[in-house]
Amino acid sequence: MSYKIFGDSCLDLTEELKKDPRFEMIPLTLQVDDHMVIDDETFDQKAFLQMVKESPNCPKTACPSPEAFKKACECDADDVYIIALSSHLSGTYNSAVLGKELYEEEHGKGSKNILVIDSESASAGELNEALAIRDMYEEGLTFSEISERILKMRDEQQTYFVIDTLEPLRKNGRLTGLQAFFATALNIKPVMGADHGVIIKLDQARGIAKGLARMCELATKRAGKPEEKRAVIAHVNCPERALQVKAELEKRGNYRDIVITNTAGVATVYAGDGGIVLAVG
Repeated sequence: MSYKIFGDSCLDLTEELKKDPRFEMIPLTLQVDDHMVIDDETFDQKAFLQMVKESPNCPKTACPSPEAFKKACECDADDVYIIALSSHLSGTYNSAVLGKELYEEEHGKGSKNILVIDSESASAGELNEALAIRDMYEEGLTFSEISERILKMRDEQQTYFVIDTLEPLRKNGRLTGLQAFFATALNIKPVMGADHGVIIKLDQARGIAKGLARMCELATKRAGKPEEKRAVIAHVNCPERALQVKAELEKRGNYRDIVITNTAGVATVYAGDGGIVLAVG
């Protein structure tokens, strides 16, 4: 059976996976003031970060249309998986579900196998789920077996992030100017996580190096058996920092696999320049 894995543009594929026809991203649209940016292969991260830096306003994102997801379902694969941003963060999941329904209305329910997944994560977490599906196909599992296992893996996966700048949080109203000022003055870096797709604060540390180390410590402790887990590190314009996180993880556990990827536009909006997103599962 042939398969294809679609994700919104927060799937954050590696350069290698972008060349693999089994993986494809469906772009969101980004807006900075009056500038509209399609989050596809033309996305220029450095230019976008400069545009965000120069704007006093928070960038906005718009999810793909149901028609875009319907078109994805019309591919020639027998089994189709669509991995969407956490439904607590975006309307992408609902748009994907509607796209599946539109396809089934036109072509008949059961005409092909389609699973829409609320990743309950973003960025590194979405990519980790996509790689898990690929692994399961290589094991020879069926669509129904993979569907059951990937949702279990999704529920057990842990997502973390550390941001270098509090500007994205300040601009979108998550922090008052005063809080942002004191946190910046004291060089406080929050260590954030996700509880079934809802962003929560786990800890904080003085300085980015200590924040990242604390994130890796929490991730490895929660992983239980890291030798059975894959870690995916997504970075926003900071490959050297991603390598530091990889080294911190390797010091703490013998992970089955560690993958590094650069973020596309959506994660760049929310994690900000220098941000790191980590998923373990």
